[in-house]
Amino acid sequence: MNSPPDAAKPASRRLYIDLIVLLALVLLGFAGYRLAPLLTPRTDVSLPVSSCDLGKTSCVISLPGGGQVEVAIDPHPIPALKPLKLLAITTGAAVRKIEVDFSGVDMKMGYNRPQLEDMGDGRFVGQANLPVCITGKMPWEATVLIETGNSVIAAPFRFEAEG
Repeated sequence: MNSPPDAAKPASRRLYIDLIVLLALVLLGFAGYRLAPLLTPRTDVSLPVSSCDLGKTSCVISLPGGGQVEVAIDPHPIPALKPLKLLAITTGAAVRKIEVDFSGVDMKMGYNRPQLEDMGDGRFVGQANLPVCITGKMPWEATVLIETGNSVIAAPFRFEAEG
């Protein structure tokens, strides 16, 4: 027996919808794969977490190839939802770009990676804001990403911000 032509339409419609959903999932996976480097920066050298507290003082990063970068965040203590001034001063190394990647230690707070502007003479400046946390004080990690001529160096620092 032949089934009526109307019975084939719902089956083909379901197949069409399934194919669209599958294609959407593949496109979403591809987009996530392509955008993942934005969330996790490419680094060639990852230094251990520094014992220096950027929330209290400026900190110095000794670069593996020689030279150093002094990093400071102002004001102290570091507040949430207030403008932060970022400063990096390089000596003895050719640095092309500096970014500071802020991330919550215990809680993801979204993408927050300002690029510092090269002012010349080894000085880089920028601004940032930290989102507020409803629990009051929150532990943060600021990873300073230093791009030299041939590598990217990641130097992480931990501090607490007032909410």
